[in-house]
Order: sequence, then structure tokens, then C-alpha cells
Amino acid sequence: MAGTLAVLATASAVGVGIASSEPVATEVPVAASVTQLSAGISAAELAERGSVVSRTSDRSLATAPVRQGVRLEKKSALEKMMATQAVKDAVAGADTKLWTTTELNLWASPAGKAKKLGLLDAEQKVLVTGRSLYGRDEVVVKGASRWVSAGYLSDEKPVEETEEATSSAPEADATCSNGTSVPSGVSPNIVKVHSAVCAAFPEITTYGTFRGDGEHAQGIAVDIMVSGARGWEVAEFVRANAGSLGVSYAIYSQSIWSVERSGEGWRGMSDRGSTTANHYDHVHVTTY
Repeated sequence: MAGTLAVLATASAVGVGIASSEPVATEVPVAASVTQLSAGISAAELAERGSVVSRTSDRSLATAPVRQGVRLEKKSALEKMMATQAVKDAVAGADTKLWTTTELNLWASPAGKAKKLGLLDAEQKVLVTGRSLYGRDEVVVKGASRWVSAGYLSDEKPVEETEEATSSAPEADATCSNGTSVPSGVSPNIVKVHSAVCAAFPEITTYGTFRGDGEHAQGIAVDIMVSGARGWEVAEFVRANAGSLGVSYAIYSQSIWSVERSGEGWRGMSDRGSTTANHYDHVHVTTY
């Protein structure tokens, strides 16, 4: 009787312990089941069927593509373009030559902060690879990959311009015959620009100088009110005579030319919105 009571007490205690305890994460072989265990499958057989995993682990990880120790990232367009083998293949496959329409800076890559490596003269034939990125075209110079601003390579040799307005440099004291003037207080170079442009294009009668912002407020900028093809004639006149007029840069028709980057010719500008903001109705000139 005492033995019977001891057994009952033990069973009762075990039952209470099971009912009151927290669930415990157990580890069993993936392929194992209670039925298989009860069927007497050996430990060696279970080991062959799979690794041990926790019932509480995140099983979605099992299907995730993972390469241990390596972070897989897609290469950028620039990285792909400038990969050593890609550059070698492009240079080796280049078989077309185009003419340069102006002097062009040579860059190490199409990246905005690429190193400048030299200058390519105007009216020169240069080997091209056909690759372009970020507004630059790849060319081959002395067997090496170089990049130039896009838009200045042509199938045909550039025809020498007939320089009607730019055939001779304007005199600093060129006479303005249409009665226009610029206010006192502007820089001497602005006086030169006005006199020269007025003498060459007497039909232009509106010049904007002082206003309350930036270079205009400093008296080193002027807006020459002209549009269309005539505007380009004025812009090219200013560019051709930049040295004698003390010009730093000119803007017209959403394009900019500067002394600092003269080798790139006229460069496109981002859209600023209105006709005036994009300089379609006037030539802006900033002087030193």
C-alpha cells in the first residue's frame, strides 16, 4: 500500500510540474519525428538526415540567399564603365574617328570631379569608343582612355567661321553711336563691353547693369537685351573678344561659356524656369 501511495505521489508531482512550467525550446534533428524516434532509428541515421535546428528559430532564414562573409552590392554605372577590363575592351574596339569642333579638356573619367589630364585642340580627328556617361564622351588619346564634354565631336571637319563681327578685336574706346550708356560706378571692363557691343550691334539699345543682387550689385555684370540668332552673334562676339574686354564668363540661351573652362566651349545649364531666368532674351556678361 505504501509503495502504491509513493507511486501515486510521484505521478502527481510530475503532472503538476508539467502543467506549471514554461514551454522550453528543444532541439531535435530536422528530419526526425516522434514516430521515427519510437521506431528505433539510430543516432547515426538521424545525423545523416540533417543538421539540428531550434523549433523557435526563424525558419525564413533557411531560404534567404546568403554568401557568408561577402556583402553583395550592385555596381554603379560609373564603376561598370571604368572597370579595368571594360576600359581595355573599349579602347581596343575603337575604330571610328570624329572631328573636334572646339578645344576640349581631357578628363580621366566621366565623373564630375575627375582629374583634368590635358587639352585636345580644335579641328583634330580623334578616335572614339562610342561610350558616353554623365555628359561626356570617351575618346582614345595616345592609346589611353580619356573623356571630353559631349556635343563637340562631328563627322565632318568644322568649317572656319566667317567672322563678320569678330574679325577684329574691338578697341577699348570704341564709339557707341546709338546714344546708350552705362551708369557711372560700373567696372571699367563693363564700360568696355558696352562700348564694343554697342559699336558692333548699334540696334541694341537696352543694357541692364546695377540691381540689388550678386555681380550686378558689384557693377561687374551686364545684361545685353537681345534674343534669337542675333543673341548668339552677340554672345560669340563677347566670347571671341573676352581677353581684351576682361570677360570672365557669358551666358545665353541656357548655355554658359567661361574663360576657366574655355576648352569645353558652350556648356548646357539646368532649367531655371522662365525665359529670362534661362537667358533666352538677353546675353549676360560677367567681367573681372
